[in-house]
Amino acid sequence: MNKKHNTEITASEAGRRGGLATLKNQGREYFKKIGKKGGNRTAELYHDLLSEFGKKGGRPRRPALTEYMEGEDQ
Repeated sequence: MNKKHNTEITASEAGRRGGLATLKNQGREYFKKIGKKGGNRTAELYHDLLSEFGKKGGRPRRPALTEYMEGEDQ
């Protein structure tokens, strides 16, 4: 394969190019619309879980390594 005519691209590069092309064709408002639509759908599907996180003070934290180790002693 000639370095000047490299036709292979990575998945992330393909995604970036596709996103930029969509931005050029559809505009910023399109991305705002689909983002809002996705957020609403997520809230609809995971309402109970998100509500529980909110009551606990926000995003759930990962258990500390020591908490994992306590379970192994038994």
